[in-house]
Amino acid sequence: MSNTPKITIADVAKAAGVSLSTVDRVLNGRAPVRRDTAERIHAVAESIGFHAAGVIRERVRGKRVRHTLGFLLQRTDAAFYQALGASLAVANEAHGEDCTEPQIGYMDDLSPEAVAQRLREMGERVSAVALVAVDHPLIWAEIERLKNRGVPVFALISDLSTPARAGYAGLDNRSVGRTAAWLITHMAHMPGKLVTFVGSHRFQCQEVCEMSFRSFVREHAPDFELMEPLFTLESDKLAEEGTRDLLHRHPDIVGILIAGSGIDGVVQALREHYRDTPGTRPICVVRELTPHAREGLRSGDLHAALSHPLPQLAQGLVGMMLNVLANPALGLQQAVVALDTQTPESV
Repeated sequence: MSNTPKITIADVAKAAGVSLSTVDRVLNGRAPVRRDTAERIHAVAESIGFHAAGVIRERVRGKRVRHTLGFLLQRTDAAFYQALGASLAVANEAHGEDCTEPQIGYMDDLSPEAVAQRLREMGERVSAVALVAVDHPLIWAEIERLKNRGVPVFALISDLSTPARAGYAGLDNRSVGRTAAWLITHMAHMPGKLVTFVGSHRFQCQEVCEMSFRSFVREHAPDFELMEPLFTLESDKLAEEGTRDLLHRHPDIVGILIAGSGIDGVVQALREHYRDTPGTRPICVVRELTPHAREGLRSGDLHAALSHPLPQLAQGLVGMMLNVLANPALGLQQAVVALDTQTPESV
């Protein structure tokens, strides 16, 4: 983590002997500035190592700055992330005057060490990065390092705790958890046991969702019994095995929330269990409308999918990233999208 003081717009203004608003007009092209003044600001910015000196140079030359945006997503084989990547490419293309070809990468090694390394590598090639990652100090440190280099980093899908992040794009995960609890407790044929499948509590989106689910049940449905969450480590295989074991040991389960990945495994286990053991199926709510989730809704194995509207999410994220790049002094930004709810009657 660097201890070198960050050079700010105020430092450039002071060294160039101009006002802060004059530097801002040159940097962001807000209004005309005398050419000799603009050139002096550029020379000072270069000499003191201001991170946006290159942007000022292009403004002085009268060229439109085009940024390369980077996106680090998870699991190459995951349908959800492939769909998200496609939506991000479309949103990037819609801003073609401001963006070059995006850098979209997929991570199969989700350890904090591997993610931090991938973030470092991508930060060398792009103007700004958005990533899906666990909330971990190694990743925070890399985000702060990139911020100090003038490369803003945005949390995508799952927020991050570090104040060095430039923004967050995704759902209100408290609302997701409470909505899932409302659906399950109102649809269940009678009170009984409820269980949540969590990939990892290091994903803030899953942690907040699970906590909010439990909070709603304690507040509004105390006749239901909350079981301890089942961890899947984002694995369909572990989710399938865990579901089989759970249904065998606890036939009185009436509700299941899949707060992370593992949807495909849960659907398979439910289908097999109730084919061999007829009975009342638990109400099962999942996050994200993957192809398997859509199939599960149609077959009756699932009852609702609470998902991100990917085109709106991608558009909001790309717009937010470009806004921060054009206005580096902006504080923490958010692009919170509305929850998309699908049922067997809407897919």
